[in-house]
Amino acid sequence: MSVFDEHREELEHYETMMGPHRGKLAVSLDLVTNAMVLVGQHGVYCHAAGRPDRPVTDIRIVNEELQKAKQLIQSVMEGLRAERDARERK
Repeated sequence: MSVFDEHREELEHYETMMGPHRGKLAVSLDLVTNAMVLVGQHGVYCHAAGRPDRPVTDIRIVNEELQKAKQLIQSVMEGLRAERDARERK
């Protein structure tokens, strides 16, 4: 099943509220956030051997990369909003 079928209701909701591009980005942001939650939950159970207070390296790296992706998505959404606001002011 494609993401468009699996998340049809969310896509329709956000695209109606924000437009097609920002709507898809909003759903993408939700999916990245969900992945971060799952990685975080996994990290609770998988600790580094010498550092029981820290998750294993691969979990930390995956979480860091997801955080970076989330920042990029948020940046694009903010840029699109700024462009729209600038057009509306003209």
